[in-house]
Amino acid sequence: MSPLKFCNSFGAELSVAEIVSEILSFMHADPKRRYKVVIGSDSEQLSLGSADFVTAVVVHRVGNGGRYFWRRIGLGRFHTLRDRIIQEVLLSLDVGKEFLKILQRDVKDIAWDFEIHVDVGERGETRSLIQEVVGMVRALNFEAKTKPESYAATKVADRHV
Repeated sequence: MSPLKFCNSFGAELSVAEIVSEILSFMHADPKRRYKVVIGSDSEQLSLGSADFVTAVVVHRVGNGGRYFWRRIGLGRFHTLRDRIIQEVLLSLDVGKEFLKILQRDVKDIAWDFEIHVDVGERGETRSLIQEVVGMVRALNFEAKTKPESYAATKVADRHV
């Protein structure tokens, strides 16, 4: 995974280890609740020829709020929407593999799920990509969510693009 730092919702920079510590603290504050740890990415093609990608890591205490962290990277020009969506999914999968490995080791006796949120849906120009990108996510044994359930990509990451 990239050595780039993530930011919390206030803009403070955190390392992956610091984010995991924050997630664990959040979960241990109310260990009887159910949690979702969610990864999602969104992007925007910039007028200068490059694309801006934001990946969000969200820990959601189901029914009672959550916390999120995000990082931004700039990549070269993407000529098609399909290529940009595929890159979003690849970024989410890379971050997801890193966080899942650590969380599986460290989270004990707390109910939690792990999901990858993809910025595609039944409406609009991304509908033709649903099978392809959901297949990519499921091929790595992750749960995939698409619009309107993909809030980590469509709301959290989109907020920072």
